[in-house]
Amino acid sequence: MKDEKLQKALARMGLGSRRQMEEVIKAGRVSVNNGPATIGDRVSPGDEIRVDGRQIKYTSENEKRRRVIAYYKPEGEICSANDPEGRPTVFERLPKLTHDRWVMVGRLDINSTGLLLFTNDGELAHRLMHPSNEITREYAVRVLGEVTPEIARTLTSGVMLEDGMAQFEDIKEGGGEGVNKWYHVKLKEGRNREVRRLFESQGLKVSRLLRTRYGSIDLPKELRTGRHIELDKKDINTLTDLVSLRPRQGTGLHGAAKEKQKRIRSKPLKARRSDNRRSESNDNNAKSKRSGSPASKGRSRNNNR
Repeated sequence: MKDEKLQKALARMGLGSRRQMEEVIKAGRVSVNNGPATIGDRVSPGDEIRVDGRQIKYTSENEKRRRVIAYYKPEGEICSANDPEGRPTVFERLPKLTHDRWVMVGRLDINSTGLLLFTNDGELAHRLMHPSNEITREYAVRVLGEVTPEIARTLTSGVMLEDGMAQFEDIKEGGGEGVNKWYHVKLKEGRNREVRRLFESQGLKVSRLLRTRYGSIDLPKELRTGRHIELDKKDINTLTDLVSLRPRQGTGLHGAAKEKQKRIRSKPLKARRSDNRRSESNDNNAKSKRSGSPASKGRSRNNNR
């Protein structure tokens, strides 16, 4: 008996959502064992699968080690595999994979920073991003202006944006002085620039935005800008439980990889920024803000939950 449906296998390997893969199959762009594929075909190890003529290495779902990376995105990097303008992308600093690929979970705009998750499991990525699963994202946001109690009620009850109703699940003050104040907000969807647009709808401007949590994963307090940490079995299984995916054999870190992550956690690597032309003083200022800002304090609270 064949292992799984073709469109599910392609989605799981990170080539797109199941619906997208169904369209690719319908367009005649997929072949199995040198014959044209159809919706509902089932595949197993040993089958030769090609998409647009390129061979796709198929591994049974239970054989492929599920991996997840937490990356601290700096400002100036774009959430794309390639950029026509030549700007740095979030994929450039990820570890290389053989016969596999990293799939990004959600996005952050070029001026936003913080937690980005990557996985080699396309199905996991798809479920974590799908609005029906209502996966919570948390952000520390520095706002130019004051969020009055009336504005807070409006933002949590719902605002009509150009692409529909949107709202924060929660909003709390995070401190700050003068006209710039920090707030901690939660969302259960990931529309384009949604956090910024919600504040802008109330005449407020976001001057800094840092994602501190995605689902069950906090931005690790030992992680520095431009660096990544690979998650171990316990954290990955907690994440998959959120979207009703079964645990997989071999999940997590083993051997030398596990020891390497322990060393990184005990002695964090220095921050790396996308703009190497920044002055040393700016780097030092950023480190100071990281250790003492309301945003970093908010992250510490999140990590202690």
